[in-house]
Amino acid sequence: MNPRLDLLQPYPFERLNALKAGAVAPADLAHIALSIGEPKHLPPDFVLARLTDCEALRSDLATYPATRGSAELRNAIASWLQRRFGASVDPDTEVLPVAGTREALFSFGIAVLGARTDGIAVLPNPFYQIYEGATLLGGASPYFLAGDPANGLLPDFDSIPDPVWARTELLYVCSPSNPTGRVLPLATLQHLIELAHRYDFVIAADECYSEIYPHEGTPPPGLLQASAAMGNTAHRHCVVFHSLSKRSNLPGLRSGFVAGDARVLERYFLFRTYEGCALPAHVQAASALAWNDETHVIANRAAYNRKFALARELAPAAAPAEDPEGGFYWWVKTPMDDQRFARRLFETANLTVLPGSFLGRPGSDGSNPGAGYVRIAWVAPEAECRDAAQRLQKAFTSL
Repeated sequence: MNPRLDLLQPYPFERLNALKAGAVAPADLAHIALSIGEPKHLPPDFVLARLTDCEALRSDLATYPATRGSAELRNAIASWLQRRFGASVDPDTEVLPVAGTREALFSFGIAVLGARTDGIAVLPNPFYQIYEGATLLGGASPYFLAGDPANGLLPDFDSIPDPVWARTELLYVCSPSNPTGRVLPLATLQHLIELAHRYDFVIAADECYSEIYPHEGTPPPGLLQASAAMGNTAHRHCVVFHSLSKRSNLPGLRSGFVAGDARVLERYFLFRTYEGCALPAHVQAASALAWNDETHVIANRAAYNRKFALARELAPAAAPAEDPEGGFYWWVKTPMDDQRFARRLFETANLTVLPGSFLGRPGSDGSNPGAGYVRIAWVAPEAECRDAAQRLQKAFTSL
């Protein structure tokens, strides 16, 4: 077996199950999971209609799907990128459908890394563990960049020494951030693009939470938007990752895309022809419909905003100082050790949250920037969120 597999750490939810082992929750309270970012809002009816169209399925299931995806899907994605970010991309060379962003963020790292024996991938900290797994299996060393508490938990990219940038092959960024909900400003994204050109590395921008934000008319900026605005119209060194999981409440569809630098995507396409993760034709057809519609996305945002307002009203003791700039998580300081608190919360309130230390790694000073926080995902139906918020208020004022 590949010896690098031994470098992989248990996934956060495996650690969470181990943490809860032997704990007994109150029998009179129904369990509410606030730990996993799995959307529970209803998916669009028109997507379900296409997926259950028997006549279309007879044709769709009788053909091998194309790795590049259908022209219909790639055109829908390119049009959406133009509408949403003002970024022009060639649907034939700068867009590639993928089986969800988790699969793509992982395989992309393995495809990109390896040109150097001393290569580095720069990762946010705390972070989505897929980035670390791709880095380690790709043969590179992770360089963890913690969010700066003095800067609202945004990372200080200028703190990275030049010798580290010189060895960097790949930079993972997540904006809006999982778990903090912070958004990288347009100027910061443009600064990263300048660094990528100077030191010749690829930026992998995980933007799967970009369509969940609090104020209509002020959406979070994206990497391709920053690229276009600074005249990098070929999007050199820039690749973005988007998904229908959060935007359209379709996590089980496993449908997303990567877009950006055509030179990078052509090599990644070669990788994917061997990997064999082409989206089935019916998934591609339904996905094109979803990317072409914004009405359901606006309604989805409104539902999350109602839940954030409800949670803040009912659980002020637990609420962060500000709601996230994007995404559906609260990143909350705990009144005790985060792992101990998560277990106690399960034992006293039958709520499951994710300890922040499971999402972080010790930095150069030995401290884990996720320690002392929990991530709370407001994905459950509104009635469950109301119940959960009331239990959180009681827990935060009593534990």
